[in-house]
Amino acid sequence: MTGSGVSRLRRGSELAMPVRVVAVGRPEVPPFAMPDRFRHDITYFATSAGETGGPAKLGENEWWVRLADANEFYDEGVLRIVSPLDSQSTAELEITEEQEAWLRWMIDNQIEHIRLA
Repeated sequence: MTGSGVSRLRRGSELAMPVRVVAVGRPEVPPFAMPDRFRHDITYFATSAGETGGPAKLGENEWWVRLADANEFYDEGVLRIVSPLDSQSTAELEITEEQEAWLRWMIDNQIEHIRLA
């Protein structure tokens, strides 16, 4: 990030504002910058509200990623996606280097509750 707290990432000829991933309730942990597409990608990693130890309700742009799940995604290097048309069909997608770095940030800082800013 630049001194103003905002930087731009270059992808090809496209400029995109990064998403800041903020650790909720952890002001001592600096935000982590991710590409704008992470606003969509986070849905693959997040635990549904109220499930498996997560809070019943989350604030706007907030997500819960169980630390155990973050470790599993990181260790395996893949996401398992279930088809919305056929719950018996799944696909494995390799996580990106950016996603791997974000997961490492989550694990190293013991973070489960985040907000995208």
